[in-house]
Amino acid sequence: MKILVIEDEPDMLDNIVSSLRKEQYVVEEAANYHEALDKIGAYDYDCILLDINLPGGNGLHLLADLKKNKKSDGVIIVSARNSLDDKVAGLELGADDYLAKPFHIAELHARVKSVLRRRIFEGSNLIQIQNLTLDPDKHQVWVNNQELTLNRKEYDILLYLVTNKGRLVSKTALAEHVWGDYIDEADNFEFIYSQIKNLRKKLKDHHAAVEIGAIYGIGYKLTSP
Repeated sequence: MKILVIEDEPDMLDNIVSSLRKEQYVVEEAANYHEALDKIGAYDYDCILLDINLPGGNGLHLLADLKKNKKSDGVIIVSARNSLDDKVAGLELGADDYLAKPFHIAELHARVKSVLRRRIFEGSNLIQIQNLTLDPDKHQVWVNNQELTLNRKEYDILLYLVTNKGRLVSKTALAEHVWGDYIDEADNFEFIYSQIKNLRKKLKDHHAAVEIGAIYGIGYKLTSP
C-alpha cells in the first residue's frame, strides 16, 4: 500500500515515515503545501496523512482540491489543531479520520489500517479471489489454503493487481505505486518484468485460479478465468 505523509515538522515526519516503512508500506513524503500539491496532483495514494498547518498553505485546501478532482485517496488529518471546528471542517470536506497530536504511533497504524480496510477491502481483513487469499495486515498469501512464499516486491505487485482486479494497470502506475519515490532511480522497467515473471511462475506452480495478463507495451491485468 502506498502512503503519502504531509508534515512540516522534520522529527515528526521522520518518525512517521520510518515507522510506516517498517510496516512494509511504500511511503512518500511532502514537507510543505506546494510539494504536497504537486504529489497529490501527479500520483494516486491509498492513504494520505495530512497536517493542516503547512508552510505555504492550509492542508484543508489540499483536501478540498482532492475532492474537487474526484480522487479517491483515503485521508487522515493529523494535526495539533484539536478544535471541534477543525474536525468538523475536515470531515465535511471528505476526510476519513482525524487524529490529534500528540499520538502514539500504534494508534496511527491502527487508523491507517482501518481506512485501508474500509476503502479498499470493503471492511474485511482478508481478500479472496477464487482460491487465492491475501492478508494485507500480515503480508501473507495462500493458494488453496497453502501459504505462497513471495518476496517483498512480488507481494506488493500482487496486492496492487488484486486491488485493481480486471483493470489494466500501466507499467508506470505499477512502478510508481510499488517503488514510490525510488522509481526515479530506475532507467527502465526491466525490474518489473523480472518480478512479474517470478510471480507468474509461483502462481502457476501453486495452481492459483488467477492469471497476470500482459498488454504488450502498456501494462498488466489480473484475471480469474
